[in-house]
Amino acid sequence: MEQLHLPAANRAQGTIKLPGSKSISNRTLLLAALANGETEIFDLLKSDDTDRMLEALATLGVELTQNPNDALNLKVKGVSGNLPNKGTSEKPVDLFLGNAGTAFRPLTAALAFSNGYYYLHGVPRMHERPIGDLVDALRQAGAQIEYLGNEGFPPLRISPAQLDLSQPIKIRGDVSSQFLTALLMALPLTKQNATIEVVGELISKPYIEITLNLMQRFGVNIQREGWNKFKITENNEYKNIQIIAVEGDASSASYFLAAGAIAGEKGVTVSGVGENSIQGDVKFANELKKLGVDIRYQGVNSQLSSALDSITAIRPKQKIKGFDLDCNHIPDAAMTLAILALFADGITSLRNIASWRVKETDRIAAMATELRKVGAIVEEGTDYITITPPEKLTPNAVIDTYDDHRMAMCFSLVSLGGVPITINDPKCVNKTFPEYFDAFRKIVS
Repeated sequence: MEQLHLPAANRAQGTIKLPGSKSISNRTLLLAALANGETEIFDLLKSDDTDRMLEALATLGVELTQNPNDALNLKVKGVSGNLPNKGTSEKPVDLFLGNAGTAFRPLTAALAFSNGYYYLHGVPRMHERPIGDLVDALRQAGAQIEYLGNEGFPPLRISPAQLDLSQPIKIRGDVSSQFLTALLMALPLTKQNATIEVVGELISKPYIEITLNLMQRFGVNIQREGWNKFKITENNEYKNIQIIAVEGDASSASYFLAAGAIAGEKGVTVSGVGENSIQGDVKFANELKKLGVDIRYQGVNSQLSSALDSITAIRPKQKIKGFDLDCNHIPDAAMTLAILALFADGITSLRNIASWRVKETDRIAAMATELRKVGAIVEEGTDYITITPPEKLTPNAVIDTYDDHRMAMCFSLVSLGGVPITINDPKCVNKTFPEYFDAFRKIVS
């Protein structure tokens, strides 16, 4: 197994230009593909997840043109909701989607209403990630989806739907917001009136806000009654956007802002995302501010000019106190708070994080195991984790990453406690931030 040895460090300083948001990139790619004209996308994330979406769209017959001078600039020729390659019952379209949940879930829903035959599969871990709640909801609308392995999990075979939207579609909201996102993005393809009713508490609401924001920009407005009912009107269609820029990834920003909070006497700045970002994880900066970290927003703070925006985090003069936080609003960035807890004075509790268990790995279990390696006392529950920091961090810990990009990026921050650390399988960061460790090295000393 490949390993990366990070030396002990105690200072962080500098500016990092963020890669594009994974959530925005893959949503934008699919919506642009389904729209009725050409959309030019700037600052697209280049990563494993977006590569899987691009490969899938190309296989489905969507015309994609990359700027030869800028790999992050792409033109997508929309198909007006009618994907050209529909396969046959004998030979369905074969789509390999790796471990990209932001590609697998929305494509499952969109293809369920695309009047074709499709085979969706991925890496072994993707076949362990539940999709039953989404499939159940799609079947209520008449989708024809078969499980080819374990019930409730990929791989899937999709055949033409027998549409029936006369009754509200009920979908669980307490497992993954990606299920609701997928359903919302796909239903306009039916051209019919449809109602979605969310069963239970909807988690990760900020990710649904990203979905609704982007759908609106592509010409489809959803009527929302609280977070429990969503209505799609008939004859909706996605319209192209001539030019759209992808914001910098707010989840990725969390590692550098945390580095500033831990060891940034002169501050660490992230550029490409601002205070008015449509991403919920930008609120990570607000949580740091509540803990006494000096947070400064610069730029025009406009969704249309995110490349000009930045956020700076400066280490507080006093050690931060342990904290208790409901993390439903920042589920991915909350992992970074688990590492920040190692540098706090007192016990930290992160709650309402059940969604961690159905991500790239069981993140609650993984985080608890690896935090103990650096000396923390950890208690884990079904939807919470409690961390008591050690008096001194354990040097030379070897961190397993579980093929999870966020585990690798989070634990790099431990080195800022003045201890060397080893990261196993560092290339797992390719999922969302291939250049992460190069960027990290630039700010630490």
